[in-house]
Amino acid sequence: MKRSGDSERKKKRKRQKLLQELGGQHIPFLSPSDPGFQQLWESSYSGLALRPAGSLPADLHDRVQTALHTLQRRGCLQRDLVRIRGRDVFTAVSRALLGRPGHTYRYLGTRLFAIPWHEEGEGAGEGACCDAELRQACRSLWELNSYFCEDVERRETAGREGEKDEDPEGGQGTSQAEPPEAAPPAPQFNITLLNYMDPAAMNDLKEEPYYGMGKMAVSWHHDENLSPQSPVAVYNYSCKDDKGDKGGSSGDSDVDGASWRVGLKVAWDIHTPGLALPLRSGDCYYMRDDLNRTHQHCVLAGETARFSSTHRVAECSTGTLEYIQRRCREALENLQADPDTGTKSLRSLLPSAIQLSEEIHNEVEFEWLRQYWFQGQRCAKFCSWWTKPMEQLEESWGQMESMTQLVLAAAEDEGSTDDRRREVAETLLNALTDRQEQRQTWRDRCQSSLAQTLPPEEAPVNRPYWGEDDPPMPLPFDLTDIISRVESLLWRL
Repeated sequence: MKRSGDSERKKKRKRQKLLQELGGQHIPFLSPSDPGFQQLWESSYSGLALRPAGSLPADLHDRVQTALHTLQRRGCLQRDLVRIRGRDVFTAVSRALLGRPGHTYRYLGTRLFAIPWHEEGEGAGEGACCDAELRQACRSLWELNSYFCEDVERRETAGREGEKDEDPEGGQGTSQAEPPEAAPPAPQFNITLLNYMDPAAMNDLKEEPYYGMGKMAVSWHHDENLSPQSPVAVYNYSCKDDKGDKGGSSGDSDVDGASWRVGLKVAWDIHTPGLALPLRSGDCYYMRDDLNRTHQHCVLAGETARFSSTHRVAECSTGTLEYIQRRCREALENLQADPDTGTKSLRSLLPSAIQLSEEIHNEVEFEWLRQYWFQGQRCAKFCSWWTKPMEQLEESWGQMESMTQLVLAAAEDEGSTDDRRREVAETLLNALTDRQEQRQTWRDRCQSSLAQTLPPEEAPVNRPYWGEDDPPMPLPFDLTDIISRVESLLWRL
């Protein structure tokens, strides 16, 4: 959380410096009707590609738009309570995450847990985690995802082949002696972040500050938590409302989908003009190569409601259920039980072993359990996929609480050498101090005034939590006294 706060402060200082340099003036920006728009696009925004609505199959439009309305009507899209510059705020946009089973996506200090998008043939029968209507809606978004994977690969392959044929010097092209460059792997979008925006319900939309582009529904940003240089594919759908009154799939209806625009700018640059690209209902666009890293984008509000489905290759090395289950097994390898008595003990008291298990302990509690329960019952309300895995993670976490108790006992064991006890106590103190601070932060977030405005089924839950009257736990929830004991021990040794 500290690193996230430092990053936000740096961004704020950059914004302030940029606005000071501008001195109240606006940087120019170009729209399609402006001379030089196409040239600017090709020279400074070549990583952006537009797919007009008419280039997608009409039946795919129908299935995707029906699915978006279904997910909205069923309550799957909700505003997130996120952390920005040390305080909680509700997002102006309602969101839901769909993706491969067990995947998550982290942004603004919040981990979203994916509703499985039910690839063809998955999720039917007795063990289904969603009902038939939601399964069909999720599967339609998976079909769109499959289309994007194939289409982005086609375009990138065509682009590479076109570059190979070009020879600006008028020669014979690439020498046969030169080894061909390895083609980047085809994009495998593993999640989609769905967004719903209704300008009529979004109070106090901010004016775009650098170019004077108009009201912003989403401020300037880079998409977070993505694999390096992976593309992003976005489906744009404007509609009259969220009750099923659709706009056209090709932009020819009476819904003015073109009033929504995506704005792009070179990150922290006041010299290159910005780009404002109108989006009609059903239009798609791709951000390819390193565009997301070198540029920022925003969403400029139109007059109608809008859905978007933003398909990404999430950086998931630490963001899948499989990953955190593997980490749990790694920590619990240091715990053993006597086969006769069942008495538990630690295999190793080396500082490296203790530090590893305590780091995993904190990761499970604060990156998974508390993140999940902070979102209340929003996942379980319409999809049961995460219910059992979270129960299993909480069980593993409980065993790690026992391990911490065993480490504490080793630090206080007067039969051990002072050097061993000091090593153990110092390692334990760092983990306990971090744990206590984070528990206090999450407890405060659950009790904040904004959190209290949510209905009970959506309100944050401070879990895991236990008090004196609850079933006994190895250690108390409030670690103040335990930390004092360890500090006193270190002072005496």
